[in-house]
Amino acid sequence: MAVFNHPEFDNHEQVVFCSDRESGLQAIIAIHSTALGPACGGCRMWDYVSDEDALIDVLRLSRGMTYKNAMAGLPLGGGKAVIIGDAKTIKSEALFRKFGQYVHSLSGRYISAEDVNITTADISMVNQETPYVAGLEGKSGNPGPFTAIGTYRGIKAAAKHKFGSDDLSGRTVAVQGLGSVGFYLCEHLHKEGVKLIVSDINPVAVDRAVSQFGATAVGLNDIYAVECDVYAPCALGATINDDTLPQFKCAIIAGCANNQLKEARHGELLRQKGILYAPDYVINAGGIINVSMEIRPEGYDEAQSTKQVLAIYDTLLTVFARAAETGQPTNVVADLMAQEIIARGKK
Repeated sequence: MAVFNHPEFDNHEQVVFCSDRESGLQAIIAIHSTALGPACGGCRMWDYVSDEDALIDVLRLSRGMTYKNAMAGLPLGGGKAVIIGDAKTIKSEALFRKFGQYVHSLSGRYISAEDVNITTADISMVNQETPYVAGLEGKSGNPGPFTAIGTYRGIKAAAKHKFGSDDLSGRTVAVQGLGSVGFYLCEHLHKEGVKLIVSDINPVAVDRAVSQFGATAVGLNDIYAVECDVYAPCALGATINDDTLPQFKCAIIAGCANNQLKEARHGELLRQKGILYAPDYVINAGGIINVSMEIRPEGYDEAQSTKQVLAIYDTLLTVFARAAETGQPTNVVADLMAQEIIARGKK
């Protein structure tokens, strides 16, 4: 399995492969950049088809965290971790404590937190072995609600740019993925009078959305082709690809999933189709913004966190305006803006 010449390798500073037979831990920690500060990003647990898939995910996610933290104005670099395995069967205190030992061995270069299939309870077990964690109960806690608020505000910013008004009442939003963040997002949208179309691999979550929000449920592969104002990808990444692009009947794509574009070129294809894309690492930064407040020397401040999360609205308007002025796709504009911030930090 290649690393240095891997297509997703982007001059990552460090890639650590973690293994422990007794606990069953198999994990990869990727530190993309510490130019702006210690690398911070969540740990996700997923039953990857192959080790190669896990490596691709962690390389892409860690790079995304570098850009996310930069665009959010945080004094943090980018890193990510993935634990390989089925979250329903492999979780144990021994596994998380062993993972914590690996995190601790990096001496603060990487700070871990929650991500897909990882809870605050899991992170507290990691915390028994290392202080280099965030998102703890009693401090910043679950980042999901803040990610949802930021995504909601981002959708409103996209509507402002695309339609001339950020009023979402009467609009239709197709939400793919009803995990903790996706479901919180639906709550915000429902309160504003949005018509919801939803899909998820978990039928219980779908039933809840139908019951609580009057949502319309569609099949997993049908969500891409529904007629809507906004398609909101809130599950795993790469749902914007060669297969789904011809199906989209939306004006905006704005959701909280990471790595929504399978390839960077798909951003240009969206632009050509007239679909406004809210770059994922900009719109979904609410969680890491909240987590970062826990790392500050001043300590956690929910009011300050909320203020910074709400500012995602203005950041996206800047990205959209610059893209309109230059004729570039929004993902390219966001990358350039992030790279400028990182370059200034290095100087």
